[in-house]
Amino acid sequence: MTDALYPWQSAPWQQLQQLKQRLPHAILFHGPEGIGKTAFAERFAQSLLCQSPRPDGHACGACDSCGWFSQYNHPDYRRVRPEALEDEASEAEDGAEAGEGKKSGKASKTPSKEIKIDQIRALADFMNISTHRQGMRVVLLYPAEALNTAAANALLKTLEEPPPHTMFLLVSNSLERLLPTILSRCRKFALALPSAEQALAWLQEQGVKDGDVWLAEQGGAPLAAHAAAESGSREIMDEFLQLLAKPGVDGALKGAERLQKVPVTELVGWLQRWLYDVFSLKLSGRIRYYPRYQKELAALAGQADVAGLLRALKFLNERRAVAEHPLSARLFIEDMLLSYSTLFAARA
Repeated sequence: MTDALYPWQSAPWQQLQQLKQRLPHAILFHGPEGIGKTAFAERFAQSLLCQSPRPDGHACGACDSCGWFSQYNHPDYRRVRPEALEDEASEAEDGAEAGEGKKSGKASKTPSKEIKIDQIRALADFMNISTHRQGMRVVLLYPAEALNTAAANALLKTLEEPPPHTMFLLVSNSLERLLPTILSRCRKFALALPSAEQALAWLQEQGVKDGDVWLAEQGGAPLAAHAAAESGSREIMDEFLQLLAKPGVDGALKGAERLQKVPVTELVGWLQRWLYDVFSLKLSGRIRYYPRYQKELAALAGQADVAGLLRALKFLNERRAVAEHPLSARLFIEDMLLSYSTLFAARA
């Protein structure tokens, strides 16, 4: 068994080993989305439960504990995540039993994207029984910002009075969305973006064409870039970006009609990055996400004012919070594009 880390995680792994001498009861791994934080936390969880860890801190991969862990049936390990992530997991990862669960879930209702209080309460039985072979128990929870209010408060009570021999590993893409009290109960461990060279080399190893383009569009996050490249979204993304390059009422109405089948959260994300580039180009002459649209972005930057761009970016952040469940995707997209076009009224 290999250590299963991504190339850019070797140095953070070495830093993490220093915590083993005096383990806190909770570690919060945080950083940009799409860099492999959850996989990193899982490897750490496995190493904590391993019966014969290697000198470098990695799990041996050969003991009974590692065997149970690889099948996700270790008696002292629990994953807490939204139902939607359970639904998306492959059968190879979750096994046949979870696969049956997916079928029944789909038939009854849309899987939740929140971590609910019942999931936190279910940990009580797990934490109140003796650990296997008098070892420790590990709870991995991700993404932590998916905790709804009731679940977050329930988790906080557990973190305030942690049970013995229990380690909580939380993973977050967005610390500002977590309760300050939860943050104060965890040892924070930052994971940064890899260098562009590391990320691009990894994408090339995965056979991703135009890796530099995908990497830029995903803000330097290699796993997000790989997922985007595999999704086949290039054509629809370019159609959307071309709409943004020529803002106007007619384009907004027609675009909303054509794009209503695209996940709204993706469109909001693409527009956020586009506006960031317009804003950045206006202030500093730099483009982060869409360098291949430099000419179009430059033209728009010349027409927009800074205050308007700041308002639009703030408004989009608020829209993203409700984009998961729009009452009407077409009306949501239409309103978003019409609002965007007002930033460049002279052009429209």
